[in-house]
Amino acid sequence: MCDLGASINVMPLTIFESLHVGPLKETGVVIQLADRSIVYPEGVLDDVLLQINELVFSVDFYVLDMREDNSPNSTSILLGRPFLKTARTKIDVHSGTLTMEFDGEIIRFNIYDSMRYPTDIPTALLVDVLDPLVQSFATTNNKDHVKFAIEESLTPEQVKALEESMVMDIGIIEIVFELGALSPLPLNLAFIEMPQSHTKLLSSILQAPVLELKELLNHLKYAFLGKNNILPVIISSKLTPLEEEKLVRVLREFREAIGWTIADIKGLSPSTCMHRILLEEGTKPSREAQCPLNPPMMEVVKKEILKLHDAGMIFPISDSEWVSPTQVVPKKMGITVVENYVGNLVPTRVQNGWRVCIDYRKLNAATRKDHFPLPFIDQMLERLAGRSHYCCLDGYSAFHQIPVAPADQKKTTFTCPFGTFAYRKMPFGLCNAPATFKRCMVSIFSNFVEQFIEVFMYDFTVYGNSFDDCLEKLTKVLERCIEKNLVLNYEKCHFMVDQGLILGHIVSSRGTEVDKSKIDVIISLSYPASVQEIRSFLGHAGFYLRFIKDFSKIAQPLCALLQKDASFEFDEACAKAFDKLKESLTFAPVIRPPDWSQPFEIMCDASNHAIGAVLGQKIGKDPHVIYYASRMLDDTQSNYTTPEKELLSVVFTLEKFRHYLLGTKVVVYSDHAALRYLMSKKEAKPQLIRWILLLQEFDLTIKDKKGAKNLVADHLSRLVTNDDPTPLNDEFPDEHLHATQGITPWYADIVNFLVTGTLPRDMPRARKDKIKSDAKYFVWMIPICGNSALIKSYEEVKATRTYDVKTVVDFVKDNIFSRFGMPRTIISDRGTHFCNKVVDALLKKYNVTHRISTAYHPQTNGQAEIKSILEKTVNPNRKDWSTRLDDALWA
Repeated sequence: MCDLGASINVMPLTIFESLHVGPLKETGVVIQLADRSIVYPEGVLDDVLLQINELVFSVDFYVLDMREDNSPNSTSILLGRPFLKTARTKIDVHSGTLTMEFDGEIIRFNIYDSMRYPTDIPTALLVDVLDPLVQSFATTNNKDHVKFAIEESLTPEQVKALEESMVMDIGIIEIVFELGALSPLPLNLAFIEMPQSHTKLLSSILQAPVLELKELLNHLKYAFLGKNNILPVIISSKLTPLEEEKLVRVLREFREAIGWTIADIKGLSPSTCMHRILLEEGTKPSREAQCPLNPPMMEVVKKEILKLHDAGMIFPISDSEWVSPTQVVPKKMGITVVENYVGNLVPTRVQNGWRVCIDYRKLNAATRKDHFPLPFIDQMLERLAGRSHYCCLDGYSAFHQIPVAPADQKKTTFTCPFGTFAYRKMPFGLCNAPATFKRCMVSIFSNFVEQFIEVFMYDFTVYGNSFDDCLEKLTKVLERCIEKNLVLNYEKCHFMVDQGLILGHIVSSRGTEVDKSKIDVIISLSYPASVQEIRSFLGHAGFYLRFIKDFSKIAQPLCALLQKDASFEFDEACAKAFDKLKESLTFAPVIRPPDWSQPFEIMCDASNHAIGAVLGQKIGKDPHVIYYASRMLDDTQSNYTTPEKELLSVVFTLEKFRHYLLGTKVVVYSDHAALRYLMSKKEAKPQLIRWILLLQEFDLTIKDKKGAKNLVADHLSRLVTNDDPTPLNDEFPDEHLHATQGITPWYADIVNFLVTGTLPRDMPRARKDKIKSDAKYFVWMIPICGNSALIKSYEEVKATRTYDVKTVVDFVKDNIFSRFGMPRTIISDRGTHFCNKVVDALLKKYNVTHRISTAYHPQTNGQAEIKSILEKTVNPNRKDWSTRLDDALWA
């Protein structure tokens, strides 16, 4: 069949398989049929030779898996516009002829004669062109008359119309009239009766909706669109009359992008985005039974089913292998504080209705997960902060605007008291629905994202540095929404506001702040009475972690109650921590976004139990904070020396803020002068060397800053102890204090020399030359040092009964570590009592390097020469080796 309306050439899969021409070429094309259904071709068959009378053409076919149709009007292959163009096809409607041309040869067909009669010879190599047949040709081809009438669903009216254009078998005419006279049989179904809905939903532009306008905040107000100004939108109340006029003019021009009812949803094109449900291999389908509902909940479900059915989002279905149950859950919005059973105030959500949900847990467990990444909230807020105008947009039933692939619609089937239905649009509850929507939004606004629009799930924000700038960008976004049939929710869109509530934060030209409405709820809470309430409180407060200067330090007493097997004792320290966190949230600072043209400054400090850091910048002479960070030290890190803790705080800070600092100039302020010395020291502990190597990728400058000036980071790292400190003696004379502060320790110059390698400029030359010799004689005058001769090596030997791993570990701990400290390196042979996981773990714990001698080469480990001495001194039976051990050690 030739079809001018077809943009491709189509071949059924059954015909392709009968040709035996090899594999198909893969394609990613999605085909929309005349009934608007979506199909996926099996592949493309290139360069098929098609003969039409004397002419031969090369044709490319898309192969589709189509059900067999043996009706008289069926066709084998479909030739669309690509073939008709290749054949230089011309149609003369006046004369009723169709001509094809190739290489100067022309063939002509009579259209009216060809279309009047079908063929009974299916073939993939011929166009369905028939020679004139006799007018008495029977169209039924001796088929069963009843079967033919039922298959074609013929009515008496259709038979009369067909008799005028073709010859009909008298038997078919009689059967059709007899079937039409039969009365329908009654059906006694067990389903609950559900009224049929024939409501045709009209868009809000054609039919004014009945809306309930809610009370707005002071900085917002309603504006109205439409012919009679009956379609509301929410705009800023701080706009000038001229700015408001400009904004309303743009919104009226692009009002098709805004939805007021579900009838305004047009749905995205399948070519733009479509949700697929891909299952894991070997998954077995699951049919769940429906959940019982009481009459009020059943009414909620019925209203939801009718609404979605009238909108064309669901359709009845009866043969799905996947069936999920329907649940009705409370719809909760906002958080408030109420009294619990003991009279304490606790946070809870306010219920304002019911929500119909589908329990897709079985389907989600069998679905292959889509790991599409979400943007980092902190980075997105930084791009939004510091702007003058914002347009906060939200999709209208955003998920329901994305179509589900036709092959996967059956998998969304759900059951309820009114039957089983499947979704044409993407429902809530599918595990990959958020990833599909995020990918769809990024695809639609691909050239706008991170330039003047930020997208996070179904919330997206347009921003600008001025009213005209933001209005111009809003125009582009609304135009794109209309182009892609994306509809916005009028009730959740705020246009041209000077501050926006975005992801729980207030973003404005000043920077990023906490949402005061959420903070007010937390402030009104009473002390927690259980572990669950503490965990809930820390979860709420931890959402604003970057705004709290010393969160890990303050919350330490509360976190201790969450540990395993810890008894719940809410003491005074916990109460102070609870109140301090609430106070920190109340007076949380405004976080400003970074200026990437300026260097970053870091202030970090460490205490015995925590490390703290502040990331900031200095614009002019005024510093401002970008981020606070702190964390607790574990038991091992608490035993570090002070220089190690200070260097650890620098490493933690640079790792935490790596995405800010990499490739930029960084100034690190610390109150520990030895840090600069450690950075330039060539030989140090392996752990310090590893940390220093990690810092080499940053452009660092370390500057000293006294603790009195480094208040923020110093405060972050100081932990409050539970012990009461010794009270100060206030009666101590002030003049004595001043005198003591003015005395310089006698060893000050020596300490500075050890740390920095330089001596004071005002020190006499004679003293500078003598300081090294004084140090040498000072050390040698100590009895333990001066009276000891230098030794090259020293052996520590012990006779043992066994020769296993436990003996080696005990010997190293008792005879080496406890007496001489931690060595840098231990050399051993390749015996299994030395080379095992237990010894490796012990040496790794104390940062000791384990070196192994070469096999069959005892000279590598020279300290083992005591063994050769024993061999020369023991008796031939070698039973007295333990008594000879001391002599061999002395030798």
